[in-house]
Amino acid sequence: MKVLLLLGLVAVAVAERTSFEGEKVFRLKPTTDEHVTLIKDLALSMEVDFWSPESAEQVTIDIDVDIHIPASHTSMVYTVLNQSDMEHEILIEDLQAQIEAQVESRTVTPRSHSYTKYNSWDKIQAWISSVSAANSDLISRQVIGKTYEGRPMNVLQIGKKTGSPKPAIFLDCGIHAREWISTAFCQWFVNEAVTTYRSDSQMASLLNQMDVYVLPVFNIDGYDYTWKSNRMWRKTRSRKYGTRCRGTDPNRNFNAGWCTVGASRDPCRETYCGSKPESEIEVKNVADFIRKNKSIIKAYITVHSYSQLLLFPYSYSYQLARDHAELMRVARGATRALTSMYGTQYRAGPGATTIYPASGGSEDWAYDLGVKYSYTFELRDTGRYGFLLPESQIKPTCEETMLAVKYIATYVQKTL
Repeated sequence: MKVLLLLGLVAVAVAERTSFEGEKVFRLKPTTDEHVTLIKDLALSMEVDFWSPESAEQVTIDIDVDIHIPASHTSMVYTVLNQSDMEHEILIEDLQAQIEAQVESRTVTPRSHSYTKYNSWDKIQAWISSVSAANSDLISRQVIGKTYEGRPMNVLQIGKKTGSPKPAIFLDCGIHAREWISTAFCQWFVNEAVTTYRSDSQMASLLNQMDVYVLPVFNIDGYDYTWKSNRMWRKTRSRKYGTRCRGTDPNRNFNAGWCTVGASRDPCRETYCGSKPESEIEVKNVADFIRKNKSIIKAYITVHSYSQLLLFPYSYSYQLARDHAELMRVARGATRALTSMYGTQYRAGPGATTIYPASGGSEDWAYDLGVKYSYTFELRDTGRYGFLLPESQIKPTCEETMLAVKYIATYVQKTL
């Protein structure tokens, strides 16, 4: 009886995995107000998953729009687009096939963690324990709270232990669940820090004088859900009274111009800002930790994908940050360092004008709190794969991003 019950549960779990067979990702290129209206009308008439920008409200003239369309609506979208004069192309012909191709042939055993593979939450959780234990001279870990579904949020404190607080940098990855290359980078960073500490004078100097707090996966519940049920899930997994829709966009939930622009009050939207600032326990846990350590945290870096951008405040306002000139200078230096390895081109600038206006973001919140050097990375690529960057690109993406992060960290270190 127990065996039958187990088989039944497995069958249900498999059946609940969302299939994206036949679904496509289009790139639309609006050049007129009519084109913008057409895109917004499409979003109202059907279920449209905006990849870039992140909502219909952010669609403007001369900004490419990447949208994921359900298979049941592709014929209609073809018809509408062909009847218009808007330039368009298909980025991904079959989303399910691309999802399956993202995780390439395994050269390691399925249960082991790898820095050049995408790792499930279970593997990352085991890795957090093992990497901390194996590098106890450089790594301390602490649980800053639990997620909505009860998973522990571990922050790794990396640096030479001195017995007293040191200036620090806070680095987080995986705010948006489907951005797997983001979580891969935080794991890469931790490994790079501990393995090069004794051979790289720049890393040694940084970790001797400063600490780096790393939150490997911010949105753990959502990330786990992308592995087990819906690869395209973005938000948290919290439940809201009075709605069937789950989750909030954690990067619209910080108290920074909360829900004023580029965010939605509709719980069913991908950019839902939540019922109030810090309504999401994950956001509150991180905000509480940074507030508690405000006196020592000198830089905040959050890693997203995709678009190949390095952003800084503000995103919720077109107003320039009071430190705009310096933030831009550092960002340009960091992007030059990044480009020097593989030639990958990044654009740098304030979020609102460089990508699109969006309120409630962690980087703006940290800056307003007093963390001067606050940056958001949007990693590879520019849309060919979008959120489904192949595993073959993990290593080069992380290598080049390390150069940029080290550039920012070294600059901050010099200003202490």
